[in-house]
Amino acid sequence: MSRLTDIETHSFEQIPARDRLARPADLFRLLFGGCNTFSTSALGSFPILVGLSLRDGVLALLVGLGIGSVLLAPMSLFGPRNGTNDPVSSGAHFGIHGRLVGSFLLLLTAICFFALAVWSSGDALVGGAHALLGLAATPLMLGSAYAFFAALVVAICIYGFRLMLWVNKIAVWTASGLFLVAVPAFAGAFDGSYAGTLHAGDTGYWPALVAAATVAASNPLSFSSTLGDWGRYIPEGTSRWRLMAAVLAAQAATLLPLGFGLITATLMATQAPSYVQASDYIGGLLAISPGWCLLPVCLIAIVGGISTGTTALYGTGLDMASIFPRWFSRAGGTLAVGLLSMAVIFVGRFVFNLLESVSTFAAVISAASCPWLAIMVIGFVTRRGHYLPADLQVFNRGQRGGHYWFTGGWNLRALAAWAVGTGLGLLCAHVPGLFTGPLSARLGDLDLSAPVSLLAGGLSYLALLRTFPEPEAVYGPRGPALLPRPRRLPSALHRHA
Repeated sequence: MSRLTDIETHSFEQIPARDRLARPADLFRLLFGGCNTFSTSALGSFPILVGLSLRDGVLALLVGLGIGSVLLAPMSLFGPRNGTNDPVSSGAHFGIHGRLVGSFLLLLTAICFFALAVWSSGDALVGGAHALLGLAATPLMLGSAYAFFAALVVAICIYGFRLMLWVNKIAVWTASGLFLVAVPAFAGAFDGSYAGTLHAGDTGYWPALVAAATVAASNPLSFSSTLGDWGRYIPEGTSRWRLMAAVLAAQAATLLPLGFGLITATLMATQAPSYVQASDYIGGLLAISPGWCLLPVCLIAIVGGISTGTTALYGTGLDMASIFPRWFSRAGGTLAVGLLSMAVIFVGRFVFNLLESVSTFAAVISAASCPWLAIMVIGFVTRRGHYLPADLQVFNRGQRGGHYWFTGGWNLRALAAWAVGTGLGLLCAHVPGLFTGPLSARLGDLDLSAPVSLLAGGLSYLALLRTFPEPEAVYGPRGPALLPRPRRLPSALHRHA
């Protein structure tokens, strides 16, 4: 990978130490570049969309983003430690076959956020062309824009990590500068006292506030299974605090696009023409933008959409190669998932309501990812960061055995805890206008899926670890942390295949 035009040769196998040349700063660029676009601004507009005031919207964004970022930060430790992606690393806790849970979550996340990036960027590009050049915003134009963005993102991901990193280095500064250029276009009409339609004491106030915070938290949590895709190129000895600081800094920087979405949404609520649907953030933004600001808006759509799309798609192509190593290379897996995602984009946009589809995907991802993340972080702590990278590759080689084989390749402790957390999370989920879990309905439509699934999954896993201790060999010479030392099992049970 000496040149940008060289296709990445490394796949799911452990990255050799000589090729680990990335730094925590690169992790920052990829994380922030993946958020610094209108798809994130659309998430920032959600508090206003559900009726909150500007003040309450700021509160919801800060609380949700803060909690999500703190939960995400420890996930940056797996890639440098094991030199592979996070679903493969999860085999240490879920079992060699159980790592498919992480692969499933990664695929859902990729489709959801790749679709959101292509959709928002394509709509902004076509809408801008209509406003600037008078081109009709026909389904053919929209379809062509979606295909252009999707094909470009897939091509970058096929070339791999080095080109993706270069694209995001440019995107971080370019999109940030364009957002700042666009701020004066709306500053004059901005009303800091925007009151919204819901206030404390109203029936729907708390459900709306919690839902807005959950949406904000979903932005960092969406990266929970992808950090290892990039972190695997960072040297193993890199400070854990520097890695987590890079994650926290990147998420703090996303306040720029989130805040832009929140502020412009207050203007749309009062200034957007009646023909613009409230849920159409891009259409509303173009409707209230002055003429000179349309070009920066289109450029943000292009640059930001590419960076977000690449960070969403790259990892699942990598993981597809690890699940089906005989069928797919990393590039082939990326192309296959890219084509599947493109089909979802077109069907979702022209057959179903894409916004509703993405909202449903996001709710499922949140409920299923939080317990998975809790189990991974608890596992890292209890193992004291001790892993055997070679044993993580057993599944990929088509072999059996190793320290992480557990019960036929499945760690039933982690799987049971994940199922409990996900199930309870879905029962507490609330997607306005689409789905309300029975427990959420009893709580006045509060969406508590994220905290409930996180706590239920994490506490269940700790309880199961104490009740059914894992083999001593998985903990290394220092033994477990937070747990009693397990009994030593016969060495034959941990023999390599």
